[in-house]
Amino acid sequence: MIDVHVHLAALPDGDNGCYISPKMLRRPLSRFIMWKFGIDFRKPAESNAFYVERLLRELGRATLVEKAVLLALDGVYDAGGNLDATRTDFLISNAYALEVARTYPDRFLAGASVNPQRRDALDELERAAAAGAALVKILPNAQCFDPAESRYLPFYRALARLKLPLLSHVGYEFSLAGRDQSAGNPARLRNALEAGVTVIGAHGCSEGLFGYEPHLNTVREFVFRYPHFYLDASALTLPNRADMLFILKRHPEIQERLLFGTDYPLPVFALPSIGGGYLAAARASYFDRQALVLKNLGISFRDFAAVKP
Repeated sequence: MIDVHVHLAALPDGDNGCYISPKMLRRPLSRFIMWKFGIDFRKPAESNAFYVERLLRELGRATLVEKAVLLALDGVYDAGGNLDATRTDFLISNAYALEVARTYPDRFLAGASVNPQRRDALDELERAAAAGAALVKILPNAQCFDPAESRYLPFYRALARLKLPLLSHVGYEFSLAGRDQSAGNPARLRNALEAGVTVIGAHGCSEGLFGYEPHLNTVREFVFRYPHFYLDASALTLPNRADMLFILKRHPEIQERLLFGTDYPLPVFALPSIGGGYLAAARASYFDRQALVLKNLGISFRDFAAVKP
């Protein structure tokens, strides 16, 4: 299978176009990830290579998952469409994601990220498509835009024309500074769907607030109304999103649109399958564990390769 939701992380090395703010570096989550993955801010090139090598090792250990979509992350843009470094916490450039995917084509696909507020958004979509991007990822909460605004219709029409699926974060955003959490409401993606874009709602369209799941009616409507609407299973074993697993279990019509994903490097927990198959899932490799938890719960899912934009 292909994991549709794997984050590429990198330190700026003066050449890769990436950025991380001093504030982001001070956050406990950032410090934990840097410690866990052996990232040394003083050695960006070595640290970046180590992150990719570790990811390759994890994929090599998997028996059920063969490839991953590496996700770039665009920044925040001002009213003039220029990058606003003062409000951008973390930026992984499309150029870097595409380069890593080209280096390891048997393991990686590139997921570009384009904030529709940027002045050259349509040109960047063209560049990403021409370079072989498999999809475009947005994170409206942290990228400071409302995907429901009509001014982004040309952006959505370009995605549809280029046959680039749109993977959008759904729910609260915890890893980066979520400035407008309401932008994570999947209902805000209706304009993209109406424009013909293949839309993937991340994290099973869960809200991520420990049992508060307000989006089920929207998800069911989208499943019945739009054959080009999907969800991914990323992060659904985390405690704050695990309730969505049991909602999905009761709705086989939604499972038909569920794509496999993990949200690497965030952890995958075997605990949701405590009723059966727990030990096998707990002992499995990272990527296989996510697949086994879903299977143990009786939740079916599809491979990103089956998505036809």
